[in-house]
Amino acid sequence: MRELIGTAAVPGGDELRLYRRGGDFIIAIDRNELMSSRMSGSEEALATMTCDRLRSPDKAHLLIGGYGMGFTLRAALARLGPDAKITVAELVPEIVDWARGPMADLAAGCLDDRRVELVIGDVATAIAAATRRYDAILLDVDNGPDGLTHPANDRLYSPAGLATAKAALKPGGILAIWSAAPDARFKARLGAAGFRVEEVGVRARSNGKGPRHVIWFARTA
Repeated sequence: MRELIGTAAVPGGDELRLYRRGGDFIIAIDRNELMSSRMSGSEEALATMTCDRLRSPDKAHLLIGGYGMGFTLRAALARLGPDAKITVAELVPEIVDWARGPMADLAAGCLDDRRVELVIGDVATAIAAATRRYDAILLDVDNGPDGLTHPANDRLYSPAGLATAKAALKPGGILAIWSAAPDARFKARLGAAGFRVEEVGVRARSNGKGPRHVIWFARTA
């Protein structure tokens, strides 16, 4: 049986709900399960596959859009060197409260790592404020290009949003985008924005099972 242990309003969107079921946690909106502590594989792959594609992972600066349950952040920290830096932009403050509260064991102290800078705010704002700053931008925001929780997230995936992300990346930098499903039109939009695009299918669970998700790795020239 699921136990409701927290709610949070998404700015400009709907209400998130945090549930606990036994030893598992679920974040949902309405009847849609956005993330679960049982399914971490594709979020971890977003980090590990991006780090594997970096030219200098030991000193890289990453921007992660959306903390979620911290799977992407923890995987990136495990992969990067001691001189790397990760900026995490999380729109919903309660997500961080949950990470430090009921899901503290799951977070495993990742937000307190000296390489991590936490920003409470819209990742689109962090991207717009940067010029050739990041070696990689990792977006695990909403359900991917098909926005679900926050309609304003669509601007991240628009032609203008992709141009802004490209400007925030260093030469040869990577824009990595997680999606719950393939999207041929969005993949074409990445190409039209001047990125070299690689699409990879990954499973939701770390054991290689579960639903199939998609990650696009879009590299600048």
